[in-house]
Amino acid sequence: MAIKWRKDLEIGIDEIDNQHKSLVEAMNKLLEASAAGRAKQEIGNTLDFLSDYVITHFNYEQEYQKKHNYPKYEEHLKLHQFFLQEVEGMKRKFDQEGATLPFIVQFNKKIVDWFVNHISKADKDYAKYIQSIKGAIK
Repeated sequence: MAIKWRKDLEIGIDEIDNQHKSLVEAMNKLLEASAAGRAKQEIGNTLDFLSDYVITHFNYEQEYQKKHNYPKYEEHLKLHQFFLQEVEGMKRKFDQEGATLPFIVQFNKKIVDWFVNHISKADKDYAKYIQSIKGAIK
């Protein structure tokens, strides 16, 4: 089942929301491929995208947070570092074992769960902070 971009996933920072939307698109491609029995063909593309995405996106968020002296920067950075290790572990497992059904199921669940939880808690927290110091998110 595809992930529908919803207003409650927006944090109100356009560039970051757009980056999040591109991740949703990649996850949806994999979920749709899974439903059509083509997950094995698509998972490698999704892993490649995700490996690049986490570095680019996390660096952008971290620079944004440092620029605005976000007081929970170190805490947020640890969340990013943890997930980056998760992605690297999934990539290693994929390289060793290939696109097994258990791997695909675990991958889908881990990515979707992390995405929704991270945005709804950590990302919204720093967006709220930015809003409080700027009066409006820029």
